[in-house]
Amino acid sequence: MAGKAVKSTKTTAKSKDLIIVESPTKAKKISNFLGSKYTVIASNGHIRDLPKSKLGIKIENGFAPEYITVRGKSSLINDIKKQAKASNKVYLATDPDREGEAISWHLANVLGINEKDKCRIVFNEITPAAVKSSLSNARAIDAALVDAQQARRVLDRLVGYKISPLLWAKVKHGLSAGRVQSVATRMICDREEEIKNFVPEEYWTITASVLKEDNKKPFNVKFFGFSDKKADVRTEKEAREIVEKTKSIGTLTVSNIKVASKSKHAPPPFTTSSMQQEASKKLGFTSERTMRIAQELYEGANFDSGLITYMRTDSVRVSQEAQKEALELINSKYGKEYAPNTPNVYKGKKGTQDAHEAIRPTSLANTPLKVKDKLTPQQYKLYKLIYERFLASQMTPAVIETTTVTMNANELTYKATGAHILFAGYTIIYNENSDEEKVENIPALKENEVLKVEDVASEQHFTQPPSRYTDATLIKALDEFGIGRPSTYAPTISTIIARGYVVRDKKMLVPTELGIIVTNIMKESFSDIVDIKFTADMEDELDKIEEGEKEWTKVIEKFYEPFIKTVQVAQSTLERVAIPDEVSDVPCDKCGAMMVYKMGRFGKFLACPNYPECKNTKPIVVTIDTPCPKCGASLVRRSKKGSNKYFYGCERYPECDFASKDLPLNEKCPVCGEHMVQVMTEKGRFKTCSNRECTPHKRKAKRGESN
Repeated sequence: MAGKAVKSTKTTAKSKDLIIVESPTKAKKISNFLGSKYTVIASNGHIRDLPKSKLGIKIENGFAPEYITVRGKSSLINDIKKQAKASNKVYLATDPDREGEAISWHLANVLGINEKDKCRIVFNEITPAAVKSSLSNARAIDAALVDAQQARRVLDRLVGYKISPLLWAKVKHGLSAGRVQSVATRMICDREEEIKNFVPEEYWTITASVLKEDNKKPFNVKFFGFSDKKADVRTEKEAREIVEKTKSIGTLTVSNIKVASKSKHAPPPFTTSSMQQEASKKLGFTSERTMRIAQELYEGANFDSGLITYMRTDSVRVSQEAQKEALELINSKYGKEYAPNTPNVYKGKKGTQDAHEAIRPTSLANTPLKVKDKLTPQQYKLYKLIYERFLASQMTPAVIETTTVTMNANELTYKATGAHILFAGYTIIYNENSDEEKVENIPALKENEVLKVEDVASEQHFTQPPSRYTDATLIKALDEFGIGRPSTYAPTISTIIARGYVVRDKKMLVPTELGIIVTNIMKESFSDIVDIKFTADMEDELDKIEEGEKEWTKVIEKFYEPFIKTVQVAQSTLERVAIPDEVSDVPCDKCGAMMVYKMGRFGKFLACPNYPECKNTKPIVVTIDTPCPKCGASLVRRSKKGSNKYFYGCERYPECDFASKDLPLNEKCPVCGEHMVQVMTEKGRFKTCSNRECTPHKRKAKRGESN
């Protein structure tokens, strides 16, 4: 009997089958699909993991992990055991990736299920058809997939728990190191070093405004070089000479017109990496926010079934059924010229795990406009991006005609390039380069035609250093180098920011002094751990474990022997690094010393530098523009004790006791005269009256209106 947890002589025809998923939201959706024959419950993620209080790996015993019950999960496990005992069959339906396979393996161990039984079901989307199909195709737990996850977990634990204590002792407590996070931090620090060492070079551009005979509007052409050979203009003197010579000649003669057309193929449907990159560029979402919203869409948000397929994937493969649905919609809505004769097939990069599809809508009938009212603004934006990207990926190429015109004045050569779309193709609904440079609109010209020079101007420029990484460009680089996997990109960025190694400045990821110091230590003492190729090669080793080509303990053993020697050398040679605290302009009200900034569990705070003699601390006070509605003094943002939540209060507290959880605004309600506030809900930000009994407050709060 597939996946039987406990044999019972009292099993009756009325016994239900049990399905265990990870998320309560997913459990509720699937339960609605399957009806009364099944009980669906959630494990709420991992039920067992390595202990936090110690290494938890028996190195001498083949690197055997010492798994323990995740804190707070004991009663849940007991409930799952009771449900399993009362069930006819148990199906393990955790997420379709390494992590999900490992959770199923842990559940099987806890429930006494033979992992070789057909107890494992996987589905790429939370829809009735996908879930019912998975029940007909139950399989054994994939041991190689579990081994790959276990190898990653053990590897990361060894790196983190062997190096982090060194950083505590030599730099400061609370720091951490990790295989992927340390490499990501190094990349950001190396880029900052490139920017710092960059030496700008001067260059000049020259633009002539020319007029075709009988035309009223001139167009611009750019200086290219001399006698059709490209030349760079490096000095103001050179630029001035070219400008004066062009003006003195007064005309440019068309010497060559080159017209060409090219096909621009649609981009593939989203992988985790490309989705995070596009959401960052087009929507301004952080990688963490993108993945959180994608999870909500996968689980169906406010719908009966999931809206998108599984969002952790590096595959660009699409099922035949989805392609057929797309082609039918494209034919009917846009016309047959937009639908290719054979479905578009995309080739994934080397090392792609092709276990499940690219990210796509579960049904194209769920158009963005149709589902908009049931989604939050952020959910809608991401869903629309996924929907349009997928549909575009199944469409014909765009055809673009480019025109390059060469013109001369004696030995001076100018050029202009124009382009226009002959056929929109997939760009009718999606353009991945919406911010690309616009090209000049060139009138119809003929060879030997003479154009009048209306004006010539030169402009000084300097070469620019490489840009700092953003979420999008860092994820792209990690993906291209083969560092980490779809599930690790967002947590990696969140971790290095939480550790204080990196800060976000608008969209840019900027290393802190702490991040630079820790990276330099890692480069000096643990060069392999922060080496891009070494880390990428280790990812390949994990992939080979998953494919059954390598034994996980052998991979760990090969890594550990040189690694532990490096740790031992660092313990004896690494000198302590003192990081001076940033001094504030706030005096300690107990001893008078100028307080310093410290990083705590809930962010930055002020602390007395004379600790432990003086243990005074203060929250960082942020003043807002709005005056106190009660007394007119300044309002400040304060943090709630022991949390990362804020409220707004009067600076004269306790003399004035005004406080508000919502941001007070310097506006009066037109109905009752009380002050207005800005409220945050799932529907976004909106203004409303602070008086809960005021009619506008009730109306807007109910509708979630945005301003």
